[in-house]
Amino acid sequence: MLKIIDVKKGELAVVGKRDEISTIVTAGRHTFWDPFSAITYYLVDLADTEIEPAIAEKLLNFYPQLVEKYCLYVHVADNEIALRYEEDMLVEIIMPATKALYWQSYKAQSIKKVTLQQCYRLPDDVALELIQAKNTARLITGIDNIKLHYFIDEQIGTLFVDNQFVQIIPPKSVIGLCEFKHKLVLGKYKLQDNRIDDILAATIEQNAPEQMQQYCVQMQVGANQAGLRFEDDLLVEILPPGTKRLYWQNNSKQHMQIIELADGYQLSEQMVQQLLQPKLRKKEVIGDSSILIAQVPAYHVGVLKVNGQVQQLLDAGITAYWRFNREISVEIVDTRLQTVEISGQEILTRDKVNLRINLVANWCYTDVLTAFAKAAQPKELLYRQLQFALREAIGTRTLDELLENKDVIDEVINAHMQANMTGYGIETVSVGVKDIILPGDMKTILAQVVEAEKAAQANVIRRREETSATRSLLNTARVMENNPVALRLKEMETLERIAERIDKISVVGGLDQLLHGLINIQAK
Repeated sequence: MLKIIDVKKGELAVVGKRDEISTIVTAGRHTFWDPFSAITYYLVDLADTEIEPAIAEKLLNFYPQLVEKYCLYVHVADNEIALRYEEDMLVEIIMPATKALYWQSYKAQSIKKVTLQQCYRLPDDVALELIQAKNTARLITGIDNIKLHYFIDEQIGTLFVDNQFVQIIPPKSVIGLCEFKHKLVLGKYKLQDNRIDDILAATIEQNAPEQMQQYCVQMQVGANQAGLRFEDDLLVEILPPGTKRLYWQNNSKQHMQIIELADGYQLSEQMVQQLLQPKLRKKEVIGDSSILIAQVPAYHVGVLKVNGQVQQLLDAGITAYWRFNREISVEIVDTRLQTVEISGQEILTRDKVNLRINLVANWCYTDVLTAFAKAAQPKELLYRQLQFALREAIGTRTLDELLENKDVIDEVINAHMQANMTGYGIETVSVGVKDIILPGDMKTILAQVVEAEKAAQANVIRRREETSATRSLLNTARVMENNPVALRLKEMETLERIAERIDKISVVGGLDQLLHGLINIQAK
């Protein structure tokens, strides 16, 4: 019949009947008359002061006396937020237009309401407090709903509300934004990378001209001008004609130098040094592709072309030219003796033999301006003329004529080049055939011809030698016919040759028999 509820210290008991709240009791033993066992309760740990939304709504709507006695009620307006503290430590950020209910706990609780400034911005001291609290890594409910940032010396920001630019946030600023009913975008930029995007620059110029004058540097270049932007007297960027750009002010001294492109297309020597100096320090100049830097080595010249027309020859050295409003190029030309090879030229002779010829020519420029004035590509012209000369030398002669006199090719080519390349500023110093390659079947035929010729020559020589030997034997016989001593000497010579081939001789009848009976040329 009795319902006993024990509540410990640091707890509350919410007592109800049939889903209705009857009362709230604190620590102690509580006895209730419950004849039908209809009383229910649940315990609340006051270490967690947050009340469930359904219970909070019921308490606020139907039990104001219990709210006043046991709860902490917080009502936040549309233009403010509330900071809730427990034991002087921030534990929650309550968003605008919010009604929140908390249990009165053994922990000391306090509420600080903060009125939002324009664009739902928090006061700087509150923003700094929230940044410091966030850096402690404590769990703070609702802090992720606040955009927080501390802009250091080398950082600047922009604020957009519902895609509309509002203001520039200067360096050394603390910013806290409550994103409520509106979309807030906080941009962050390094002052070291001071170039402002063109779209953002136009937005700043249109919506915040006063802040632009305070935090930005504007640079504008005319349609027939070029701009050189310097930071601390060091060239960092080249601005093309018709450019309008905005840069963040930073710790560097920024200024721009205007160049009138109508005054000429060549850069001064001082400007060339300024372009090369950052490269030596491995720091690129933005927009340096708008300048053509011509480096002409020793023993070379440079052919300067402006809008397709040859203007002048450049000596060895470094010069630079503006590419804006014109097409400009420099072609480096080697003035030393050069070699060109005509390789693998297959040409038919007059008797229809296909030859493969390799030709080598040594040449040089005699007048570079004339060469480039008369020919777009002088080297290609030289190559083609050598091809034509080679075909003329081979195609009008038979294979036998070419093989008998190989120098005729060089003579014909030299004559052709003298006749056709005079006045073009190019001279062929020497021309020579490197290789003459015959087809495979023609090689076999020529080999057979040579073999037959050599065989015939060998046969003639052999017959001639045989005749000479026979004549010599006949002369020897005539001498021995009337001279017994010569005949005997011949017999002794023959005996000597026989002895050289015999290892052992048995003599019967004495030495005289050996000398007179073994060899006897004279008839008995």
